[in-house]
Amino acid sequence: MAGFDWISLCTDYGCADGFVAACHGVIARIASHARVLDVTHAITPGDVRHGSAVLADTVPWLPPAVHVAVVDPGVGTARRGVALLSGDAVLVGPDNGLLVPAAQSLGGIRAAYELVEPSYRLSAVSATFHGRDVFAPAAAHLACGVSPDALGPAIDPTSLVTLPAPVCQVDGNRIRAEVVTVDHFGNVALAAGAAELAAIGLWAGASVTLRWPAGEQRVLVGVTFGDVAQGELILLIDSAGHLAVSRRAGSAAHHTGLQPGAVVELITIPTE
Repeated sequence: MAGFDWISLCTDYGCADGFVAACHGVIARIASHARVLDVTHAITPGDVRHGSAVLADTVPWLPPAVHVAVVDPGVGTARRGVALLSGDAVLVGPDNGLLVPAAQSLGGIRAAYELVEPSYRLSAVSATFHGRDVFAPAAAHLACGVSPDALGPAIDPTSLVTLPAPVCQVDGNRIRAEVVTVDHFGNVALAAGAAELAAIGLWAGASVTLRWPAGEQRVLVGVTFGDVAQGELILLIDSAGHLAVSRRAGSAAHHTGLQPGAVVELITIPTE
């Protein structure tokens, strides 16, 4: 393997402490040529599903890289550390479901390896900071051209931990879809997209009843935020291909109370 010029980092470490800087520093000591691209460090602490969704939506737009993701409530336990080959990238992190959706968004897993070789981790490994001591060093060595199979034994990709699929059901004139992410602007991304809209006969300019745990209202299906007046809700396909509940000049999440894991319904009025 020729190595990589880029390493990306996606974690729940936040920016109030030195955790992110420590990972940057370990990478720089081993692979001084590599540029580090920070996806985000604001994943909800311990929320593997949130991290997996953000990572999967982001990595297709990044250059060939080693993608390090750490949302790891099982750090220090028997859970494995893994490297997954997918597309023109290697994904490194815990085997807890975090990496698999991103690998699928890059075309699927070509090979997987367990991170057990001591030569490619720090000499002293903390039981609580594998991002610094295991994953960052492994990524840096990969960037330097170390072959993924040097990091440890091959493992069957079907043995990797996967997360339960989010709810996405089409039944007659309705869609039931789970909220997968809520972004900084309060846009609520659902586990549904254009195909599901088409399946119940919806298109831009139509309207639909949006029902959520705390209420319901009639909402326009649009293309962009400007299709409705300020303060109004709109359904549109977002930049990652998700069907999203948005609010022009406001937060749809705040307006509806929706958070990841909630399930909404979209209901059309059947035509006679």
